[in-house]
Amino acid sequence: MQREARSKRIETVRARPVAELLECPPATGLLLNGAAQCIRFAAGQTVFCQSETCRGLYLVVSGHFAREIERLETLLTLSPARAGDLVELAAALGDGHHTYTLTAHSAGSLLMLPIETLNQAFQSYPPLRMHLLEELAREVTRAYYDCWLSRAAVHRRERSAA
Repeated sequence: MQREARSKRIETVRARPVAELLECPPATGLLLNGAAQCIRFAAGQTVFCQSETCRGLYLVVSGHFAREIERLETLLTLSPARAGDLVELAAALGDGHHTYTLTAHSAGSLLMLPIETLNQAFQSYPPLRMHLLEELAREVTRAYYDCWLSRAAVHRRERSAA
């Protein structure tokens, strides 16, 4: 019973396909498509830094990218970004500043939707912002769940070692 309930909770927070998240009327879609920029990165190259002004919403097309955040003078590594991941929803939808640093681990490319165009799209089709806010909430929930699972595993190991 618990396993079923947990499975249903995981399903509700599973990442939605990007096409579903960005679904909008044709005019708004043309606006976004026309402004989208494909940017290539070499391994080790920084895409953006924590606290910088957000230039847009990013979609990982290829490659592996590392997310790192500095908190209380400690560098923390967050989950990696891989093909299909939307990157920095929080910055694009929030105060406009990056919450972490993104660096290419391998050669790769990102599709960027410029922030100005994204804001125009939100004006012309407000449900788009809501779809992305819902995805951000799912992303936060997934991160919390992953953190809870890793803590539970540590506690199990500690109990079995005792």
